Amino acid sequence: MDFITLAKTRCSIRSYTEQKVEPEKLEKILEAAHVAPTAANRQPVRLIAVQSTEGLAKLGEAAELYGAPLAIIVCADHSKAWVRPFDHKQSGDIDASILTDHMMLQAAELGLGSVWICYFKPDVLRRAFALPDHLEPVNILAVGYAGEAPAPPERHSQARIPISELVSYENL
Repeated sequence: MDFITLAKTRCSIRSYTEQKVEPEKLEKILEAAHVAPTAANRQPVRLIAVQSTEGLAKLGEAAELYGAPLAIIVCADHSKAWVRPFDHKQSGDIDASILTDHMMLQAAELGLGSVWICYFKPDVLRRAFALPDHLEPVNILAVGYAGEAPAPPERHSQARIPISELVSYENL
């Protein structure tokens, strides 16, 4: 499948079957994160893959996982993130987002559904997984076999603003 077809086919899934994600598929998802670019190649991101019943229950106290059998907590490592010298913008959140996008697209290519979760209680997550102060949970990627029909790829022509509103050339 070419990239644009993959990107249009991927959609947020909020219902999963109980089927576990196979270890080789998880490995490919994590490899996609591993090869993702980061600012100055600092790689200031840490991932926590959660699959056990106990781990998912702990995570479920911080966020709605929609019954996913796998969740990956994506954390920015502020002790390693690159900082733009002009305004001190730190790259950690951006780098974490790039890794998440790579994992999400890899999951879709493998026939898995996913949803990017930013609505969670960071304090509960921090306590449950004993995160040190320099790690900030940025998002959670829930992954599994879809328990719902995927959204049609054609939805983008109605659900997105036209490209002409998105892009300008040389000036606004």
